[in-house]
Amino acid sequence: MQVYNTQTHRKQELKSIEPGKIRMYVCGPTVYDQIHIGNARTFLSFDVIRRYLMYKGYEVTFAQNLTDVDDKIINRANEEGRTAAEVAEEYSNAFIEQMHRFGILDPDIRPRATQEIAAMQEMIQTLIDQGYAYAADNGDVYFSVRSDPEYGILSGRNLDQLRAGERVEVNDEKRDPFDFALWKAAKPGEPSWPSPWGEGRPGWHTECCAMIHRYLGTPIDIHGGGADLVFPHHENETAQASCAWHKPLANLWMHTGMLRVDGEKMSKSLGNFYTLKEVLDKYPADAVRLLMLQTHYRAPLDFSFDRLDGTVGTLERMRTCVKNLRWAAEKGNAATTDAGSTLGAACEEAKVEFCRQMDDDFNTAGGLAAIFSLVTAANTFLASGEGSTDATAATRAADLIVELCGVLGITPEAQEEQGLPHELVDLAARYAGYTGDSADEAADVLIKARQDARSQKNWALADGIRDAITGLGLVLEDTAAGCRLRRP
Repeated sequence: MQVYNTQTHRKQELKSIEPGKIRMYVCGPTVYDQIHIGNARTFLSFDVIRRYLMYKGYEVTFAQNLTDVDDKIINRANEEGRTAAEVAEEYSNAFIEQMHRFGILDPDIRPRATQEIAAMQEMIQTLIDQGYAYAADNGDVYFSVRSDPEYGILSGRNLDQLRAGERVEVNDEKRDPFDFALWKAAKPGEPSWPSPWGEGRPGWHTECCAMIHRYLGTPIDIHGGGADLVFPHHENETAQASCAWHKPLANLWMHTGMLRVDGEKMSKSLGNFYTLKEVLDKYPADAVRLLMLQTHYRAPLDFSFDRLDGTVGTLERMRTCVKNLRWAAEKGNAATTDAGSTLGAACEEAKVEFCRQMDDDFNTAGGLAAIFSLVTAANTFLASGEGSTDATAATRAADLIVELCGVLGITPEAQEEQGLPHELVDLAARYAGYTGDSADEAADVLIKARQDARSQKNWALADGIRDAITGLGLVLEDTAAGCRLRRP
């Protein structure tokens, strides 16, 4: 399996630190508002990466934090006249709710920054003791960037080529403009904790690094996030880890591309800013996943509602294919047919191609193409006369489509449908003398009775059966495997 490493700018073979096991961390949200679809794209990408590693047999330990203390949270709390803790709790719960709606697996470990203060203070003290950090007179603690000879190893940034004031905070308490805060002295009305340097709270870059070390150890196999986190956040994280514990923070750094809306940067000022909740309130989660996964995780994603409307149709075609395969399998038998053998070969090819694409830096676009090819082959099988007899081939294809889509967190089988109404029993008794008590059997009896009436050109009877069936809110559907009744 080849995976692109942001640090080396090339693909490399995935070699886990411990055979058969992967320790993986992805930066979570700062919980001050509903997450937007750009955030969602990152969390989806790493959800699928995690799922595929599990599919390949790895034991994955996945951690993702919640940043529940931060300037943005404090500002929102002040605007709304609430405490920072109240804002953080509301949007922590909102984030978890939307992740569940979006089909994102829960992390194995979900630490919250406010509950990990002791681990952060321990790391800060370690850095101070080794000369990599210092306490300012006002109670702030800063990491001394120039004390780390490898600073810039992840992003490739050269400090001498950067100007003070560009993405760095100029502060008289700092010895160097590039130094960043590990601990921030308390300000009136802000949440704070006691520390050896006075009341205060942790700096953003400090949080993830300390939590990774506590829960996963260092180095870990994979550290992920959006491309906007490479510098300064992830650069600062790895600098702290290498100086505190003299080990890399991660062996592989993975980052997702940015999301644009209709070719433009997403922003509230342009009126093209959408939260995940807004989108999921209008579209199925599987359709949104399908849209996002048609673009490689490292590439920029162009989101549009026209494209999303298209994926709703694509999802429905996939589900219809699986439904028809299940129907054919139920009505067919164990006979082996030429069409079934051809479909069997298509199944083998699809699985090999799916894994080949996903093994190449988790190429979900290529993996989906393999699934779409199998759906096309399955529809060809269903359209053939033999599609209604080879139950084994139909079942195999349906199972494989479900399996491969499941790796992507997509469900190509609609939720279990409500059974056929019992009123069909009365209709079958009226039109065909049926004496049983099964709605499914009654449906088959009515279908046969209608077909017999049509073959005898008894159009009044055929139309009467059809109208009675549709009067129950059912649909008569003609398929290659025969006619069936279903709910719309």
